[in-house]
Amino acid sequence: MFGRNKVRNIIPTDLEERLKRGEKLQIIDVREPSEVASGKIPGAVNIPLGQLPQRFSEIDRTRETVVVCRSGMRSTKACKFLASQGYDNVWNLMGGMSGWKGRVQ
Repeated sequence: MFGRNKVRNIIPTDLEERLKRGEKLQIIDVREPSEVASGKIPGAVNIPLGQLPQRFSEIDRTRETVVVCRSGMRSTKACKFLASQGYDNVWNLMGGMSGWKGRVQ
């Protein structure tokens, strides 16, 4: 369906709407713990990008997944890595947390 190097993007307002509707999306935050401490999307799981090669098996490949970072660069890399591991239902949050206006925890 999508080439290995293609990354599908979702904009923050679309993600916020989907979460408000109660969709059970899996959100993976690839920022460093010190960045996550300032706030994350409720329910997001923190797996720093540098740990992803060792920890990607913690991500349920059967669930739709949105990957988040600060600006969208690290999450794009994470999406490409996950695609190379056979994950095919992965989205990159465009603009990352810099563009997120929704609730944080």
